[in-house]
Amino acid sequence: MKYYSLILLIFSLTLLSCSSDSGEYTVEERIRQDVEWLASDERGGRLAGTVHESEAANYIADRFLQIGLIPGGDRDTYFQQYLLEGPLAQSMNVDRHLSRNVVGVLEGSESPGQYVIIGAHYDGQGFGGAISMNHENPDTLHNSADDNASGVAGLLRLAQQFSDEKPAKSILFVAFSGEEVGLQGSRYFAGNLEVEADSVLAMINLDMIGRLNNDDELTIFGTGTSPMWDEILTDIEIENVEIHHNPSGTGASDHVSFHSINIPVLHYFTGSHEDYHREGDTSDKIDFEGILKVSDHSGRVVKKLFALNPSEIEFTPTAPQRETSMDLNSVTLGVIPDYNYSGEGFRIDGITAGGAAERSEMERGDVIIQMGDYRVQNIYDYMESLGQFRKGEEIVVKVRRSEEIVEITVTF
Repeated sequence: MKYYSLILLIFSLTLLSCSSDSGEYTVEERIRQDVEWLASDERGGRLAGTVHESEAANYIADRFLQIGLIPGGDRDTYFQQYLLEGPLAQSMNVDRHLSRNVVGVLEGSESPGQYVIIGAHYDGQGFGGAISMNHENPDTLHNSADDNASGVAGLLRLAQQFSDEKPAKSILFVAFSGEEVGLQGSRYFAGNLEVEADSVLAMINLDMIGRLNNDDELTIFGTGTSPMWDEILTDIEIENVEIHHNPSGTGASDHVSFHSINIPVLHYFTGSHEDYHREGDTSDKIDFEGILKVSDHSGRVVKKLFALNPSEIEFTPTAPQRETSMDLNSVTLGVIPDYNYSGEGFRIDGITAGGAAERSEMERGDVIIQMGDYRVQNIYDYMESLGQFRKGEEIVVKVRRSEEIVEITVTF
């Protein structure tokens, strides 16, 4: 990355003219303001490739400037641009639309050539459509507060914190777009990384960290992507919060893009809920203090990374996610997966109103072990099996409920 003294002088002068961020707001008030602005009705759900996404990108860039981050995007700006492509982008009518990541840099005071990447996606689900869980009522505004204005607020909190503290190593702060249409922003960033991958100690991903108050449980994924994670995480706790470790570095968020280029990852996640990818994901349900707790925990992890060299945090691959073909005519069961579950089968954490699961009287906690003739050993088997059925088709689903195997007739 190239940074020029004139650019830095301009930004420094601009910052001198800005009022102090910490003087105007408490940390929690600042988090609330970021979430409420991004998840407001005026932002239109922030679908990648739309004018609402551009507005959100400009807001984040302005916050990066105010905090004092160096531009890390194209041509000494904060923006890294790319084109959206693929079946999900096509289904949402944004194929070949321009999208952008927002990238800011804090240079390390001791080892500027070594990096930690902290990321969160800022795009949302717009007005629903193919990426919504609500297929019965299309074209409704999805404010996308927990998914993922919450993660962006945590990202901005960490940027402010480390800007004040002057980190020992360099930090790349990246707000990704295109996550909801196939992790496109993070894949583009990882595929065009402007620093050597072996100079990056780890990538920390914040996605859906806004519902800690639901059950005071936090899941950290990716703990199997390096032998060092157990040692680093051992004594970092959050008062009154139960923290679960999940070894998998794969899944359905932006950390996967870095796992695929052999960088250790952690993904912070406070759990699924009935508003996931639905119009009920609004800022009034967000636990702003919880976002602060989660971001502070990840910040303490980053500080421990500063004591290491990249060669000391060895990458360990975890089981790869299976490639599944996207068929826009396939059906949905209308359930929310339990991402904390690591046993055999697919455990249901929530059931959406009006879906096939609710109509067939499936229950939260049911573990799906077979869909029609297809055995289900994990979430990927479940996703693959859905692609084999069509609307109106009737199948038998076998679930494990308590100690019994129950057969349920489901009509899509």
